[in-house]
Amino acid sequence: MAVRKVEEDRLWAGAVAAALAECRWYLGQPGRYVPVPDTACSCCDPLVARELLEDVLRWLPRGARTDLERLVSRLDDDFECRTVPRPASWLPSPWGAGIWWRQRLLEL
Repeated sequence: MAVRKVEEDRLWAGAVAAALAECRWYLGQPGRYVPVPDTACSCCDPLVARELLEDVLRWLPRGARTDLERLVSRLDDDFECRTVPRPASWLPSPWGAGIWWRQRLLEL
């Protein structure tokens, strides 16, 4: 119910399910490492989908947030395992300090 309320107030119906599906599709691609996404289309960009999920996590009340955090955490773990950080490239990002998944792909 809380997710639907956030979608109704701030997004669109099915936004969270679509973002989760986009992230799952992206991480479901074959290979040891995930490819750099084609960011020409924001509707098909897994980074935009992950950012939407982060926004929703901030907007949800604690109980509902815990359930979504569990799902997102699994996606983040998979993403982290399938990307390789380059410590020398860790510079302040124009995308913001808290958006580690976008910075991680920019390191590739």
